[in-house]
Amino acid sequence: MPRVRLPVVLIAVLGLSLAACGGSENGSKATEPATPTADDPVAAPPAMMPEDAPPQEEAPPRSGTAVAGPASCRDEVGEAASARLVARCIAVSPATRPPCNALNPCEMIQGEIDRSCGQYGPGEQKPAECAA
Repeated sequence: MPRVRLPVVLIAVLGLSLAACGGSENGSKATEPATPTADDPVAAPPAMMPEDAPPQEEAPPRSGTAVAGPASCRDEVGEAASARLVARCIAVSPATRPPCNALNPCEMIQGEIDRSCGQYGPGEQKPAECAA
């Protein structure tokens, strides 16, 4: 009985292994799985908020959509009154980027004034702008 060379046996085993796994000697790729279509009965489940999730705030309206209320404090009360409110806001707000801008609603500017003035303790002296 003739001796079989080891490299020939290894090549034969490798070839059989590739054939069993779906590969081929000519370098073609294995068949890709089909991509899901609209007719596919398997669909992703709808997104659900967990029961123990904290309450969520509504997102602000996108630009281009109608917004209830005045567009700016300047539109609501006029140039002079909005300028006075903005000056008060800037004088009392410790925030690095406060909403003290006449283009914001007056309610937002007044809210920043109220928040800022509310941070003073009972024994502390508040700025004069807090009393206005």
